[in-house]
Order: sequence, then structure tokens, then C-alpha cells
Amino acid sequence: MERMRETMQRFQSHLTTAWEQLSHFRDAIWWPFLKSSASSPVVFVVLFLLFVGAIVSTRFLNFVNLAGPTIPKISESPPQKVEIPLNCTAYEATRTRPSNYTTAHNIQDDPDRPLPPTCPDYFRWIYEDLRPWAHTGISRDTVERAKPTADFRLVIVNGKAYVETYRRSFQTRDVFTLWGILQLLQRYPGRVPDLDLMFNCGDLPLILSKAYRKANAKSPPPLFHYCANDNTLDIVFPDWSFWGWPEVNIKPWEPLLKELEEGNKKSKWVDRQPYAYWKGNPDVSRSRRNLLKCNVSKKHDWNARLYTQDWIKESQEGYKQSNLASECIHRYKIYIEGVAWSVSEKYILACDSVTLLVKSHFYDFFTRSLVPLQHYWPIKDNDKCKSIKFAVDWGNSHKKKAKSIGKAGNRFIKEELKMEYVYDYMFHLLNEYAKLLQFKPTIPQNAVEFCSESMAFTAWGLGKEHDGFNGEGSCR
Repeated sequence: MERMRETMQRFQSHLTTAWEQLSHFRDAIWWPFLKSSASSPVVFVVLFLLFVGAIVSTRFLNFVNLAGPTIPKISESPPQKVEIPLNCTAYEATRTRPSNYTTAHNIQDDPDRPLPPTCPDYFRWIYEDLRPWAHTGISRDTVERAKPTADFRLVIVNGKAYVETYRRSFQTRDVFTLWGILQLLQRYPGRVPDLDLMFNCGDLPLILSKAYRKANAKSPPPLFHYCANDNTLDIVFPDWSFWGWPEVNIKPWEPLLKELEEGNKKSKWVDRQPYAYWKGNPDVSRSRRNLLKCNVSKKHDWNARLYTQDWIKESQEGYKQSNLASECIHRYKIYIEGVAWSVSEKYILACDSVTLLVKSHFYDFFTRSLVPLQHYWPIKDNDKCKSIKFAVDWGNSHKKKAKSIGKAGNRFIKEELKMEYVYDYMFHLLNEYAKLLQFKPTIPQNAVEFCSESMAFTAWGLGKEHDGFNGEGSCR
């Protein structure tokens, strides 16, 4: 009480000082003006109130501190439930956490529980990819306008997936993408919101941004896709290969990553062949065909060892020469795009070889967070051979630094691209997308419910080894 009394006395003293300062201000400066004005009483009162208000408000900012600490009131209500994220905390600079994202948990049940991990940095791109619709929202008509470019339409209602197929995608990309959606629904039962979206499974992004820059242009149709570039507005989504690519004998990401780790352990980086390695299909792009000119020859040795992959021959011979886990035997591995981005990037980075990344023109959902000279070494697209030779020569002369780049790329893949984070990314993206919908999703007339029973895994000889397949159907 004594301290409170002192505080009030100090407050009164400040008020008195304010009055004295105002009197001097009035007599010395404003009084001649006010005296000559017919409305001087009104002006004087207004000035007085403004001046005193400023002094009082400024001093009041420190009032709580001057008054000292107060005794908190003990609540008689039950312990508060805190919201615990499913796997990681969404990337939130200024944004709110997605709805349907958390599950209630009594903090007294586990007071020493560790804080949830933070989602990888690339989660922040979710908001950038959805930015074209942030202010306008997404109407049913806007979704429908993406139909001409879509392979299928996915509608989720009450936790169930319904698919309307417009065209069959290349190989089984659509099937494995939808299989990933089923795993998401089973992983987060009841938490994936109702939504309606169009999906394209091709290589090239399709929604050109320049077509929607005019003042009277409609908002762009939202199209989900595996990649995009600076000139397109496609919404990037994890590609099908995370759940397997049977046509080229590639396993789902989780078991394959373990195999790649075992392959890394078979040889130390310094003991590996001191060259840049690449193996793939050169026929899909001019850039890849030009890369082959950097192969070793009688005239030149650009420090590159390049091989053409014949997938038809490989399939006939049982894929004996295409085991990704056995290809981590060079100090350097080259990544180069094909028609667009390539799923091979994550496999190359997973080796702790130094990734020599030929200048990219496309990105997928995670690659925008890769940092040059930290996770990879950049290679010039218009001068590949000299650029590769310089990188290899430099790395062989600075082994410790080169090795650290390879390790950083490998660590990014192991720690930031875990399968649980892939699912979390899908979950957050779909939640944020669903928030933008201005209509209630309904099941299209020609759509069918998509569930485990509708997927003929035995036809491909895939069976239970594929992610999440347990022989039980998801349809009820």
C-alpha cells in the first residue's frame, strides 16, 4: 500500500508539472494568437486536453511497473488442455495454425513431454504457392476451370476419397499419388477437411502466370502438380515415387532411404572414385544430351563418368544394373533435369557424395530450401563440362570442405525429408487449400470412392511391401 501511495503521489506530481509546462507554453507562444481569436476558449480547451492526455498516457505505460508485482489469482478451473501438433509445428511466420490440425491432450498427463519438432523450412512455401487465391478465395467455378488440364479430380468428403478420372496418366503416377492420399487419410483419421481439387500427373507445369496478370483477368485455376517454375502457378505436391515406382523397380521412399544409408556405409567418401557420376535417360532433354559431351574421351577428361540408362533392357534383365543403393561409390554425383524436374534429385542427395546440380529451371515441394555450396555445388547449364571439371578439381584439392557439402545434402534428406514430414506437408497444404474454398465440396456424379480394394496391387506384384498396405481395405 505504501508503494501504491508513492506511485499516486508521483503521478500527481507529473500532472502538476504538465500543467506548469502548459501555462508557460500558453503565455509565451500561443496566448497572443488565442487572444485575437474569437474561438480562443474552445481552442485552448482542446489544446489543454490533448497535451494532458499525451502526458498521462505516456506515464501510464509505466504504471504497472511502478506499482510493482501483483499476486496472481489461483484458478479453480480444471487443468487447461493444450493443443499438441500431430508431428511437427507448422511453419508460422504470421499465420495461424491450420484448423483440424491438433489433438487435445491434458498437460498433467505428461508434464515432461518434449516440445514438438519444428516443421522443415520448406513448409513455408505452402503459403506462397496458395498466394494467388489468398484474397479472392476459390469458387467452384474456379476449380472447374482447371478440368481441361487435369488427369483426375479428387474430392474428400467426411474423410473419404472420391475420384473422377479424366485421362490415364503416364504409367501409374496417378494410382500411386492417390495411394499416398489414402495413407494420409488413414494416418490422420477425421482430420483432413472436405475439399475439391484437380490434379495433373505430367512432367511440365501448365498454369502460366502471365495469363492472369491483366487487371480484368479471372483468378487462375488451382491445379495440383509435382513441380512448377517461376512462370507457372501450379500447386506443388509430393510426387508418386514416395510410394514407389514399379515401372523402374524403385521402392517406396522409407525403405529405399534405409538402403541408401546402408550403401553409404560401404565406402568412405575419401576412398570413393574421384569423379562425377551420372546415369540416366539422355533422350528426354537437350540438356542431358549435351551433358554426354562431357564424358571422358581420348581428347578430354572432364572428370565425369556418364552412363546411358536403357530401362527396357534393364526390365528384361531384372534391373541388375539399376540398384540405387549401390551407386554411392563416387565422390560426386550429377543431378540434371529431364523434361522438367526429376524425382532422381532426392536419391542423388541421399548419397553423401557431393551433388553437382546443373542449373535448375523447375522446383518440387522441398527443393526450394536447398542452399548452394551448403547442400550442393552449382553447375553452369551453358558450360557444363568446364564447370564439372572445376568442381571436381576443387573438391579433390579441398577434400574436407567438399566432404562437408556432401554430408550436408545427405543430412537434409535424412532429417528434413522423412516420410512423416512428407505426410505432414500434404496435410498442411490440403488444410490451407481447403480454407480457401468458398463452397461446400460434394461428390461428383461420375466419381467413385477410392480405397484399398480398388487398387490392383497384385497385378503389379507389389503386395504388402508398399507403404501402408496391410491387406485391409479402407472402405467401410
